[in-house]
Amino acid sequence: MNSIIPAEHIERKIYLIRGHKVMLDSDLAELYGVATKVFLQAVKRNLNRFPEDFIFQLNYQEVAALRSQFVTSKPGRGGRRYQPYVFTEQGVAMLSSVLNSERAIEVNIAIMRAFVKLREMLSTNKELAHKLAQLERKIEKHDDEIKLIFDAIRELMRPPETKKRKIGFRRDA
Repeated sequence: MNSIIPAEHIERKIYLIRGHKVMLDSDLAELYGVATKVFLQAVKRNLNRFPEDFIFQLNYQEVAALRSQFVTSKPGRGGRRYQPYVFTEQGVAMLSSVLNSERAIEVNIAIMRAFVKLREMLSTNKELAHKLAQLERKIEKHDDEIKLIFDAIRELMRPPETKKRKIGFRRDA
């Protein structure tokens, strides 16, 4: 089933903030095809549907970190006059009950699929990292054993030491 928005486009708009995968209010508004102000008005009219683990407002440091990732207008130059809100996966799912249009339904389905795909990719990467760590431990264990073998071979290759008699007179008392 083809989505109206490519999954890759949505995936680029998912950020990791405070340990949560989130989407910015302005990115969501753009995907839904409405102005950010209109989008947030709809959310604020239904604020009881959005507890703190569904939506939260970014602080200044988080906004500055996001600005370094992509170009946004600077405050005081026609940019946003308030800190943006971000929606967790559950918050995005709740948007479907607030924004009730055909486009909203299709966009919401596409976003949910993007979150699922991202979760699957992270899970696969964790499994791969775990297997790689196991392999590294095995190799490191054998590296120590191989080093011991080479040390023993080098020891065997060393010519035997011969006792040389000292030249000169020996003084015995």
